[in-house]
This record gives sequence, structure tokens and C-alpha cells, in this order.
Amino acid sequence: MTDTFTLTRQDNGVAILTMDVPNESMNTLKIEFGEQVNAMLDEIENDRDIKGVVLISGKSNSFVAGADISMLDSCETADDAETIAKGGQDVFDRIENMRATFVAAIHGPALGGGLELALACHYRVCTDDNATQLGLPEVQLGLLPGSGGTQRLPKLIGIQPAMTMMLTGASKRAKQAKKLGIVDDMVPHSVLLEVATKYALKGKPQRSKPQKGLMNKALEQTGFGRDMLFKKAKEQTLAKTKGNYPAPIKIIDVIEAGISGGIKAGLRAEAKAFGELVVTPESAELRQIFFATTQMKKEHGVADVEPKKVKKVGVLGGGLMGGGIAYVTSTKAGVPARIKDIRPEGIANAMKYSYDLLNKKVKKRFMLKSQMQKQMALLTGTLDYSGMQDVDMVIEAVFEDVGLKQQMVADIEANCNEGTIFASNTSSIPIEQIAANAARPENVIGLHYFSPVDKMPLAEVIATDKTSDETISTTVAFAKKQGKTPVVVKDGAGFYVNRILAPYMNEAANLILSGEPIDHIDKSLVKFGFPVGPVKLLDEVGIDVGTKIIPILMDQFGDRFEAPAAFDKVLNDGRKGKKNGKGFYAYEGKKPGKEVDESIYTLLSISPAKRLSGAEVSERCVLMMLNEAARCLDEGVIRNARDGDIGAIFGIGFPPFRGGPFRYMDALGINNVVEKLNHYASSVDKKFSPAECLLKMAEEGKTFY
Repeated sequence: MTDTFTLTRQDNGVAILTMDVPNESMNTLKIEFGEQVNAMLDEIENDRDIKGVVLISGKSNSFVAGADISMLDSCETADDAETIAKGGQDVFDRIENMRATFVAAIHGPALGGGLELALACHYRVCTDDNATQLGLPEVQLGLLPGSGGTQRLPKLIGIQPAMTMMLTGASKRAKQAKKLGIVDDMVPHSVLLEVATKYALKGKPQRSKPQKGLMNKALEQTGFGRDMLFKKAKEQTLAKTKGNYPAPIKIIDVIEAGISGGIKAGLRAEAKAFGELVVTPESAELRQIFFATTQMKKEHGVADVEPKKVKKVGVLGGGLMGGGIAYVTSTKAGVPARIKDIRPEGIANAMKYSYDLLNKKVKKRFMLKSQMQKQMALLTGTLDYSGMQDVDMVIEAVFEDVGLKQQMVADIEANCNEGTIFASNTSSIPIEQIAANAARPENVIGLHYFSPVDKMPLAEVIATDKTSDETISTTVAFAKKQGKTPVVVKDGAGFYVNRILAPYMNEAANLILSGEPIDHIDKSLVKFGFPVGPVKLLDEVGIDVGTKIIPILMDQFGDRFEAPAAFDKVLNDGRKGKKNGKGFYAYEGKKPGKEVDESIYTLLSISPAKRLSGAEVSERCVLMMLNEAARCLDEGVIRNARDGDIGAIFGIGFPPFRGGPFRYMDALGINNVVEKLNHYASSVDKKFSPAECLLKMAEEGKTFY
């Protein structure tokens, strides 16, 4: 521990305080550092020759990535967590009040406690590197910044921009941080220490008030304006979170406490609120997701099997999915992607997909035009298989047709090399069927992305009994390079995510046919915590696409997956959803996609009327999903409950604060889940009958975790 901080004195009166946590790839703040930092500060305070201090990281890739979240697990009460916050506040207060001028020299991420540490310094200088980002992402863990961040950031850049940063958890690139006034200077990495040293010799700054536009000035500098600002922020936050997340409202309250009562009152409120949030079930679940995804980043697809290096990728199909896959391949993984389509327009569309996304970044000045051109140069197109002989992996994104996909496997085996991996982006067809006629089935695997590919974080990696371990490991490693969280699942109809989504959607369809209003169903599931309701989701995905999976699931699992027959009328009426402007929602008028198309009720011969409460509606849909998730785990479709939770959260937006289907079942109690399923099985439909594994778990008093 003694090696974490080192102080190097220089003849110019500036000391360099270097933080380098041993045996860790990034610096994180730990509770046990308090004593050591205070000892360093004593040394600096007692040495009159030290006029300034540059705080810099000994890591080449980061400043301080935040606090070590695992220390919160030892907190048994809110008071325990409040004590941790107060400890951090005391150290950072001390830095702010030091005689010597402190400068934070930032390269790479300065997040959470890392940014709070920098805010306590008198100046901040950052590098103009792409890796440099500054932010307070605590809200994503159900927390708030607990070491003075809620007080110092609004004082520095203004209430509104500071509040937005804390409520979204979004970080700022170097250029944005400079523009907002979070940092005093932005320089090339090569001169970071030199420039920071100059600031350290300047003496402490006389800060002017943050620059604001007229509107913000009126809002932030009068009591009436500030009251209105906080009131509006709370209204908008509650409308967005539906009251499911306690952290955002506490963030607003704590900022307000500091603005109205001064920094000491603000810091007291911050520590207290931090303590209260640490012990909420919402924060506990969000922290578990953080630990699970961190753990998954370190895992290979198959233990002890090294992945092959993927240097070039082929993409079959230039549609929306193909365009998205080519984009993450070239921009995130930095690997050349050759797009094959049977039409020149297909290739052009796939290229345009990347161009539009990159051009938006250029316009917002997130990237240079030259960087965009460099990334676009990694994309090429072909109408045949020319230039595909040396690809290491081909990702197929053609229509959901078994015959067509089998033909693609044959084409790749004929035109590429013996080791080329064939990864199918099918959403529902078993990979075994796609590989049925393959000469090299060990190279065939499923790699299922979610739409839109550039935004959705999950990828399902689907192996058959014949897929080689090296193919699995290589595919997992490459999906990570594309910025995805890959979950390895067993082959079978619908795999995992679509298999648990189908019964949930079917139950929503049953509720419509029983007369529940469409917007009531959707609002009930949004209140439960889903980003959109099931009916709206069907419109977004495409009703034709969403219903295509049902026959495939029925073929393998029987009538448990049968959709209501009346839904054929919807497709026969030419309703495909948002893409053709005709679905369950109306896409014309002043609010396109916001209001239900009332003609759907006439088409289905329904007189809509609310009969069930929102809680009953959401319970029925969610229970169908939970029941299927339990079966998937029991059948080995997913490797463990953790993968099932991450798959549901990242793949279909299962409410993160509920921890995923398995953590949610544990929280409800398995007995309770079984009771509810039995109730609906006898009163609504035998499809609710609890899975055998749930009955057994209830009998034996077992839990998933």
C-alpha cells in the first residue's frame, strides 16, 4: 500500500505527487488510502519550499477511474456508508484548503471519485487525447457523487450543466470539458506535466462565476429562478424514471441544499444521501450488474483456449443489421470490413449507415474529418466474393431463411480459407440447421446482435455441439472488440433473449384481445421499469419480424409459444409497424408513434376498457418471461443466472434496478413466484403453469444466487 503515492520534489518549488495503485490496470480510490494521503499532505504542508503540487497518475492509460465500489459491500447501515463519504470529503476539503497550489494533470478517464479529486484541486489540465474523459457516473450505480462532487461541480460550471452531468452519468470528452469550464486547459499528452507545472507556479485562481446564457443567468441567479429550475428538474426526472430510481431525485435535493444553505450544508446533505442510497435495493442490484459485466470482460468464451486474431471481416448483407455490424467492426474493433450484397444499393446503404453516424460526430466536433475518412476507408464493398479470400471471419446478416443461410455457408467455404469462421446473425433459427450441410461445421457459430447494432450492448454467441472451442473463444473476443458484452448460449430456437421475450409479448397480445387498452398495457410495463412497452416494442421491431419467430419456437417447444390467431388479421391488414407507418400506433398527425391507432380495435373486434390494474398487467407479462428464463437455465441454454440477468437487461431492457429475471425472482421469493404462476394457471391459462425447476426449488427452499 505504501507504494501507491510518491512525492518527488523539484528545484522550481513544484512537487509531483504520483498515484499508482500497485498490481492494478487503473487507479481506483480505496478507503485505506485516507491515512496515506493525509501523511503526504502533512509533508507538503510542513515543507515551505513546496509552492505547488502536480497530482498525476503513474498509469499510462488513466488518471483515476473512480472509487473502488467493492468497499461499499461491507457497509451494513446507511451510517457506515455516510462515514465513507465523510472521509472522502475531509481529504478533498483539505486539498482545496492547502497552502500550496494543487493542479490535477489528467490523461485518460477521470471518473466519479477521480473527477471529485480533480475538482478539489485549484486547477485542472487535461490531455486532448481520445481516451481522456471526465464524468460523475455514480447515478448508474444508484448512487450520487459522495466526496464533494455535488457541490464543487455546480459552483464551477453552473447548476444546469452540472445537474445534467450527474443525472445522466454521461462523461465529457476533453474538448467539451474545456468548453464547459471543468478544466482550465487542454494540451497534447507530451506537454501535460510541463503545462501543469506552470499552473502550479501561478498561485491560486480567482474564479469568476461560470459563463451562462441570458436564460440560464435568469434561472440560476435569482431565488425564484432557482426554485423553478429545481422544480422542473424533479418533474422531468420523475416523468423519466417513473419513481423507480431514488438516486436522481436525491442528486437534485443535495445540489439544492448546497445552493441554498452553503457548501457545509451541501456536504452534510451529500454524505447523508450517499449513505441512504448505498443501502437501497436499487443500488445493490445496479452494483451487482457492474461487477457482473466487469467479471465477464475478463472471461474467454472457453477457459484456457486462446482466441485467434481477427484481422479482416466479411459482412454478408447490406441491410440495417449488416450496416450496423460493419460500423462496429470498423469503428470499434478497428478492423477492415468487406460488405457483400447482391445489389449495389445494398452496399451503398451499408456505407451510408457508417457515414451518417461518423458525420454526426464530425459535426458535433467529437472527431476530426480526417479520422472519419480513416474509418470509412476500412469499409469496402463487393457484389461477388472478390477480396474475401483472406477474411478471418464472415458475419452473415441476410434474410431469416434457412435455405439462404445454408447457401451462404457453402459460398464461404468455397470462396474463403479453411479457417474462416462463419458467424450467423440469425435471431431465431437454430445454428445446427444453418450448419447442417457445412463441410467445416467446427467453423460455424451464431453471433446474434440486437438492433440498432451501434447502440445495443449485447451479443449472443451460439455454439453447436460441433463448433470448435477456438471458434467460440475467437467470436467472444471479437464481439468484445466491437464493444459488445457477449453471452455464450446453447443452440436452440430463439436462443435465450428471444425465447424469454416471446411469451412476454404473447401475453401482451392476449391482454389486448381480452380488451385491455394498448396504451394501458404499455404504460404498465414502462412503470414496471422497461424502456418501452411490449406493444410499442413490436411496432418498433416490425410486426412481421416480431411474429416470424413464433412458428420456429412452436416447432421446437409446442403450443406453449402459440400466439393468438387473431393476430393474423394485423399482418393481413398490411400493418408492419413503424417502418411502414401502420401498426398498433398511429404514425401520422402531430404526435407520430405516440398515440394508439384506434382502428386496430375495430380490426380485432374489440371494445377496449381497463379491467385490470397496471400492476396486474405487468405481473402477467413479466411472470411469463420469468418462467421461461428459469426453463432456459434448467436446460443449460445459459451457463448461469448471471449470464441470464445480463442477457435480459442488455438485450431487452429488463429493468436494471430489479437486477434481471433471476435476481428479481430471488427478491420476490421462489415460493411467491410459484404461487402467482399457479394462480394465473388456474384463473387465466395453463401456459402459466410453473416450470418444473421452480417447483423443485420452492420445495427445497433454494435460490438462484
